Parts: sequence; C-alpha cells; structure tokens
Amino acid sequence: MTDLISDPDKFVTVGKFLEPTNAQMAKGLLESAGIECFLQGENANSLLALAFRARLLVHKHDEAAARELLGGEGDELTAEKQKELEAGDGEV
Repeated sequence: MTDLISDPDKFVTVGKFLEPTNAQMAKGLLESAGIECFLQGENANSLLALAFRARLLVHKHDEAAARELLGGEGDELTAEKQKELEAGDGEV
C-alpha cells in the first residue's frame, strides 16, 4: 500500500461498489487469478454507502485482464436505484 502513496499513477480503478460484500467478492476473484489488487474506501462505504463507494484498484499493467474477469464496472448506482432509495420503504 505504501507503493500507492509513493506513486498513485501505477494503479487504476477497475470497479466501484456500493456493497462491501460485492467488493470483497470481486477482489477475491482477481486475487484467485493472480492479479494483485486492493480496496480503497471499503470502511467508509460500510458507514454511509450512498456517499462512498469502495474502489477496487489494480496495477495499470493488469487493467485489461481485471476488467475482462470482472465483466463490468461494479455495482454502480443507477438513476433508477437512486430513485428507489430516495423513495424509502414507506411506500405500500
């Protein structure tokens, strides 16, 4: 992790996750394929998920392989999901 601090340009975000569980599963998938990765903001995400997303980062040279394995950008909050969350559970 100190490598990130010394040169943040060596890493890229390959996924953003609202759910910490999904972030951990994606991280595990990449690690099982031998791709070094880490999560950033995972703890902040568990405190206030709508304000913070856990970001999954990999080395730049692993970006293409990581994106292929993940098949997407994570569980981004779509406009439809945002409306549902803002409506709350009060609707019957």
